[in-house]
Amino acid sequence: MTPSPLDRLALYFGAESTRQGLLARATLGVPAPGDPQLGRTLAAELDASIRSDGTVAGAALPTIWRIHELRDLGRGGADPAVATLTRRVLGMQGEPGAFGEGCDRERHAQRVCEHYVQGFFSPAPPTVRLAPVTFPNGKAFRAEPAARFALSCLALRAALRTNTAGLPTIDLHLRSLSTVASGWRSWKGYFAPDVIVAGMHALALAGPQHRPTVASLVGLVAASQEPSGNWPNADFFQTLEALMATELPAARDVVRRAVPSLEGRQRVDGTFGVAAQQERALIGLRALLWSDGGCT
Repeated sequence: MTPSPLDRLALYFGAESTRQGLLARATLGVPAPGDPQLGRTLAAELDASIRSDGTVAGAALPTIWRIHELRDLGRGGADPAVATLTRRVLGMQGEPGAFGEGCDRERHAQRVCEHYVQGFFSPAPPTVRLAPVTFPNGKAFRAEPAARFALSCLALRAALRTNTAGLPTIDLHLRSLSTVASGWRSWKGYFAPDVIVAGMHALALAGPQHRPTVASLVGLVAASQEPSGNWPNADFFQTLEALMATELPAARDVVRRAVPSLEGRQRVDGTFGVAAQQERALIGLRALLWSDGGCT
């Protein structure tokens, strides 16, 4: 009997001593006896690589991602390590190099200049080139403005996960992002699809006042979906991940239509390729369960 896609993923993650393996088993409802201790061990290992300056490897992306990793492992916003990382990330807001700096006629018309975009995080000074940068979910941003925008959205998500919602600077970022997102009407416009998806994911965590904008973006993603379930010029797994974050019924319908394409990408070992192998397998697992009415 041929194993189902979920069976393959359960076998793949069954003995993995990784954050993704831990989360996958919890999602499937089949935790291993040693998983509680594994979670503590993994978190302690992540703690140990945080530098005295509050960064991971002295770079923005691993520092921001470390907040997500620790939160996934059950560390709260008041945890000393999480608090240290959060202070460092919050210190990036409004620094030189943030998306939206400066103004010209075209950017002003698109509402992506400093008159509309404020409160974004700066992952590096403007003299430092970041792109191409590959995110933990395997998505590579190759254009510099897109990379800075997406990194700021990832940082915003981290901040929202550490009980900083309500801070004036975070609210400013959210208002600016919502203003920009309100102009997203086309999958082929000024903003690349993957940038739209990154913004939707951040706004999905932002509270009820931003739900109408999120619902509108889900509608745009739905309208742009191909009969195959894919999205043109957009990373498949990043899009699934963002849709699930919205928790909207309409998004579940879109993910459900993507399942045949997801299953078609699966390898015999349960994974979906070599890029970000475990992270994408975890996204795929959650998408299969969520599309069927389960939790993420």
